Amino acid sequence: MDKRYNTLPLPEQLALRQRAIDDVLAHPEWSLAQALRHLKKTMRLTTAEMAKLSGVAYRTLQDIEQGRSEGTVQTMNRVFGMLGLKLGVVRTAPEADEASA
Repeated sequence: MDKRYNTLPLPEQLALRQRAIDDVLAHPEWSLAQALRHLKKTMRLTTAEMAKLSGVAYRTLQDIEQGRSEGTVQTMNRVFGMLGLKLGVVRTAPEADEASA
């Protein structure tokens, strides 16, 4: 956990983790960078801590967060995998404009 915060008991850490997952799933419109930043902030992790937990290089996470890289599917699956999530493709309902065409 980020040293700027006091250490939380395990149940509170798990609650933060669940909240972070729920938030990301509730906002499919977020970019990968936004989702990554939200996960990191909500779970009170530094970039270095997230890199160590996910097995992704610190610089790679930094580049994704700052919009210099989109990250590969494999990279994002490693980051999301530490939470039991996986990057995927989802079919959406057709837009109103497409339906009238």
